[in-house]
Amino acid sequence: MVDEKLLLELLNTTPIVDGAPRDDLAGAGLRWLAEHDLPVSDAELSALLDVRRTLQDVVRGDAGPASLGRFVDGVRRTAGFDGDGVTWTLDLPAGRSGAARAVLAWDALRVSSPGRLRPCANPECRRFLIDHSKPNSARWCSMALCGNRMKARRHYRRTRTGAED
Repeated sequence: MVDEKLLLELLNTTPIVDGAPRDDLAGAGLRWLAEHDLPVSDAELSALLDVRRTLQDVVRGDAGPASLGRFVDGVRRTAGFDGDGVTWTLDLPAGRSGAARAVLAWDALRVSSPGRLRPCANPECRRFLIDHSKPNSARWCSMALCGNRMKARRHYRRTRTGAED
């Protein structure tokens, strides 16, 4: 669940605000890494920026999952034992640990909740959402922002079209 939050927050770092694209990691990427308990280095930031773009393309359907392979190359899970049984340790590649965690979170979500991670249905928005609703019918990253705007536009079009008939 923690990495699911990491994944969604990473995907949503390139919103459109007041009609202009913004990159929340530009100039603040190292701080973002620290705030998300990731190793802070230029290599980590570079890999994170690269995986963000690739994951966004995969979720939008513009790239295939194989494009994520380079971010998880070298990832290993090692079994150990404690008093309760088997414990697993994730060994992540130096300089790509945040990127690897994001890809692993995407894959875990793909397996556990297929089709629940998707782009916002507002064509003027570049955010993503994870639909936790039972019917899997959420369409917008935020009902208060995109949902309300889209419903208002549809209502305006319907009433305007109806008035012209």
